Amino acid sequence: MFYHLLTPLADRFSVLNIFVYITFRAAGATVTAVAVALLIGPPMIRWLRAHNAGQVIRADGPASHHGKRGTPTMGGMIILIATLVPTLLWARFDTGYVAVAMAATLWMGCIGLLDDYLKVVQGKSRGLIARYKLAGQVTFGLALGTFLLLYPMGGSLAPAETTVPFFKYYSIAFPPVAYLVFVTLIVTGMSNAVNLTDGLDGLAIGLTVVAAGAFAIFAYLIGNLKAAEYLLIYYLPGAGELSVFCASLMGAGLGFLWYNAHPAEVFMGDTGSLAIGGAFGTVAILLKSEFLLLMVGGVFVAETASVMIQTGVFKWRRRRFGLDYARAHRVFRMAPLHHHFEKRGWSESKIVFRFYIVGFLFALLALATLKLR
Repeated sequence: MFYHLLTPLADRFSVLNIFVYITFRAAGATVTAVAVALLIGPPMIRWLRAHNAGQVIRADGPASHHGKRGTPTMGGMIILIATLVPTLLWARFDTGYVAVAMAATLWMGCIGLLDDYLKVVQGKSRGLIARYKLAGQVTFGLALGTFLLLYPMGGSLAPAETTVPFFKYYSIAFPPVAYLVFVTLIVTGMSNAVNLTDGLDGLAIGLTVVAAGAFAIFAYLIGNLKAAEYLLIYYLPGAGELSVFCASLMGAGLGFLWYNAHPAEVFMGDTGSLAIGGAFGTVAILLKSEFLLLMVGGVFVAETASVMIQTGVFKWRRRRFGLDYARAHRVFRMAPLHHHFEKRGWSESKIVFRFYIVGFLFALLALATLKLR
């Protein structure tokens, strides 16, 4: 909004030329997002408490978590507002990239909000039935894939083409149907990955800050012609605006972490986790950098893999050796991965900060791919 309103006046007031620069607007979006989150956090938490929107704790979860029962959840609304409002203020909307990313965040956030509402307000322990939640995620994935096939946003890349890390100007082209499946898997998988990671105070949102910062850098470089030519990466005109969106998400995460740090005053719930995962998946797709999610979101991927491994091995051993053997020989003491370390006696704060370190290292590895080509 600021760009569209103020840059036409730059001929009369030269200082307004500063709004042309993505770096300035990204910085402004970060600061605005932090301020919005800190401002709306307390009244939102009070409102959630007044409406008894307390967290439901799994009976089979770690014993230390039972003390968190009743802590306000659905705090993802803080993240949504603190991401979308600064993006509206600071981003350009004439390229389409930002609008698509915002639509993904809002769509996934609404699915999560409905799930949280059914779970904590109406008292339905299962929340939104899993197949309905999955249907909502898949619907968006298919819609996004179809939109990108019909209205390409990939510059010199074909609509169903994606890049590969560590290789200069190397890409993989998918048949249209395979691309739809690929996009759907990315969006659905990433939204669920963040959801699985959101199990300890500050864990998911701290990793979100790291990943959003990394994607903001990638978006800026991919959308900058000179930087793209120097780094031997594909240039996507207009993609740089996604750095403003990612900066807003990073700032919203920092502001939310103020209230979500241990001991948490509020949880993001599915409202936040599904929205964040959907945002990351969509940004990666728009940047033609889907495979970078394995590094930028490395901890999210590891958490998801731990659940898949635990479930798969358990089912195989139950069929082959029986239920008692399967229960006695689990791969992890508990999944997702952060619960495994809780069962090993690590404190919650130690797990969170060590996962932050790992997440930061994954982000550095992803950024290193820009030169290792």
